[in-house]
Amino acid sequence: MGGNKKMTGLIIKSKIRETVKQLDNDKQITSVADEVEAELERKVEGMLKKGIERAKANQRKTLLARDL
Repeated sequence: MGGNKKMTGLIIKSKIRETVKQLDNDKQITSVADEVEAELERKVEGMLKKGIERAKANQRKTLLARDL
């Protein structure tokens, strides 16, 4: 991946809905807005970018969980 390419496909709306159903014990949330998918995509991309920079700063070629 290079430059300013936008991530796509990492976050899948059907999986978000499925996870929300599993986490919502009292079943009050009945739908998930499209903006949730976009926001999760943005946040995950930010986390990965920071992790990549941390791994590079530690002179590693492997991204580790602790980098996130």
